[in-house]
Amino acid sequence: MPMSDIPQPPLARGGLDRAGDERSEPGLLDRLRSDSSTRVLVVAGDRAPFDGDGLQLVAPAAVPAGALWAFLGRDDEGSALLAAVLAHSDDAPFDAPGGWAGLRVAGGMLTAADAAAFVAALALGRWLLGAPFCPACGGQTRIVNAGWARHCDACGRDHFPRTDPAVIVAVTHRDDPDRLLLGSNALWEVNRYSCFAGFVEAGESAEEAVRREVREESGVEVGALEYRGSQSWPYPRSLMLGYRAQALSDAAVADGDEIAEVRWFTRAEIGEGLRGEGDVMLPGTASIAHQLIADWHAGR
Repeated sequence: MPMSDIPQPPLARGGLDRAGDERSEPGLLDRLRSDSSTRVLVVAGDRAPFDGDGLQLVAPAAVPAGALWAFLGRDDEGSALLAAVLAHSDDAPFDAPGGWAGLRVAGGMLTAADAAAFVAALALGRWLLGAPFCPACGGQTRIVNAGWARHCDACGRDHFPRTDPAVIVAVTHRDDPDRLLLGSNALWEVNRYSCFAGFVEAGESAEEAVRREVREESGVEVGALEYRGSQSWPYPRSLMLGYRAQALSDAAVADGDEIAEVRWFTRAEIGEGLRGEGDVMLPGTASIAHQLIADWHAGR
């Protein structure tokens, strides 16, 4: 199947003009915060507000005090979209008609434009909140480039949001097209299963990481690999590279450390899990893991 025919992961469908050429404009954030046409996505922790149709965007004046600001880009009508980022709190910053929800829960139900805005705001916001000091000299940094960089006046260095590449893979059976290998993490509840995943190590290619992670977590060697797409996963700052791989054997054994159990599932069992039936729990719809599993189940 050509890559153009493979459905895009739920958080990788585009829909946001990032307008990166505007970020260097001096005073951009101040100017846009005083513009009545500007809309703001407020993110508190990993939650954003919702109205009846999707994300609730507010005017700059409605944003609570203490937020960190960034320019996300422009919508289809050319209006500016800002992110206003607040630290996690058990209390919602303000009332929202549809309540507040996290990206893990709501990401798979959003339009392409809303998903792109939410994942960008969350990924950038976590960095803005979590990296106030220069990693080179320890000096206090200041936000520049409309929220997309931090500058250290003490040593003169510029710092940018970090993205860590990680691989995630759906493992198919070499002889039986109706069997899929999944694993259950030791930290999850019983009967929750997902694809095998892990970070790309220093000096390692993504393909090497796929083979190493599957071997370490399940004892299975894989042969042919097929790249299936990628999406940001800001927990905390990953770029998930999705693959499908074919097992060279069916003897799978969990590592007993990170992975508590591995299991071959039939296509019928996966179908029940995707429909929320039976005992097996599969990844939520916002994740690329769900996309990999659903694509395999549908024969894509």
